[in-house]
Amino acid sequence: MKAKNVWIILCVAVYAAFAIGSGSSGTGSEINKEIKSVGEESSTKEETAEESTEETDDKNDSDVTIEEQVLIDQDGIRITAEGMDSGIFGPELKLLIENNTDTNLTFQARNASVNGYMADTSMSSDVTAGKKAHDELTFSAKGLEECGITTFTDMEFSFHIFKSDGWDPYLDTDIVRIETSAMGNYEQEVDDSGEVFYDQDGIKIIGKGLSDDSSIFGPGLILYIENNSSKDFTVQVRDTSVNGFMIDTSMSQDVLVGKKAITAVTFMKSSLEDNGITDIESVETSFHVFESDGWDTIVDTEPVVINF
Repeated sequence: MKAKNVWIILCVAVYAAFAIGSGSSGTGSEINKEIKSVGEESSTKEETAEESTEETDDKNDSDVTIEEQVLIDQDGIRITAEGMDSGIFGPELKLLIENNTDTNLTFQARNASVNGYMADTSMSSDVTAGKKAHDELTFSAKGLEECGITTFTDMEFSFHIFKSDGWDPYLDTDIVRIETSAMGNYEQEVDDSGEVFYDQDGIKIIGKGLSDDSSIFGPGLILYIENNSSKDFTVQVRDTSVNGFMIDTSMSQDVLVGKKAITAVTFMKSSLEDNGITDIESVETSFHVFESDGWDTIVDTEPVVINF
């Protein structure tokens, strides 16, 4: 692996290490404060978690295998998935990358998901014209934990390939899908319990609670997002206040068609301190949902008031 790859993975790992805190609740997120009410009227949390009634194999990611298979073979590019392994930062998909073009190329991954949940990955591989390279696509262990994923049944992603000199795009592939040896023997549990903030036109946004240690940047509102629409979309927040004070936030989550995501609206620690906020009692925010490809607005929701 090239030094560039190691540096990128280290950066991702450091960031992931400060992501949503681990715990129970099916999402892997530690909820420090539950939502008491949404809007002006109190609402009761409805437990709607879908739990598998079938016995499943208790496998670790390291136990999962895949068949060697060619993922991409076009435009002088050939990429073969050779196997799975456990890495220091998370499960790794071993790849053989062949650059049969006359151009130096860099290979990265986009739009990754595992068991139907959007997943954080890291890989950036430089392959000189006419050369081959063994490298790996790493799935963030922390991100998988947040989604309650302990066993891979399937994974999907696309490759973003660009010229190493100048960063000009070379090829963006279609989504590829890989099924593992756990397919058919393990069923992923889905915990969609919580307070429904928005549920229209195939877009579902559910609040699961407040995490005091969401990230190094500040506490966060844990969200479950589901895309049952016909378009890939991105969710962000707008006009967010905490305890009546406008607060800087960080959250931008891509969710492909048919996928789910666990994410957090992070309240910037510096912004909370500037406003003397030490205990989050209420949050008001709205959600901006737009097409991931093209940026056209799908919906700007009405403000949601969340009391803790």
